[in-house]
Amino acid sequence: MAFSDDDIRKLAYLARLELTDQEVQTLGPQLERILGFVEQLAELDTEGVEPMTTALDVNNRWIADVVQPGLSREQALANAPLADDECFLVPPVLPS
Repeated sequence: MAFSDDDIRKLAYLARLELTDQEVQTLGPQLERILGFVEQLAELDTEGVEPMTTALDVNNRWIADVVQPGLSREQALANAPLADDECFLVPPVLPS
C-alpha cells in the first residue's frame, strides 16, 4: 500500500506530530514496510492457538494493596525548598 504525502500528513495530524517535509518523505516507505509485515502476520494460521497477553508464562506479580503509615506533615515538608507550617509553597501557575 503506497502512502501519499497527504496521507502521512493526516496521520501525523491525528497523532499530534509535527513533521518536516524530509520526515514525511522518510516515513512513507517505513509505514509501507510496517504494514507489509502486519499483512504477513495476518497470513499465519492461528487456528487452535490460544490468545495470550505475553510471550512468557508468568503470573501477576502485583503485591497486595495494604495500608501503611505515611509521612507526617513535618516529615513531608522537611526537605521542601519552600514551605510554610502547613503547605508546600510553589510559584504561581497562572499570571496575576
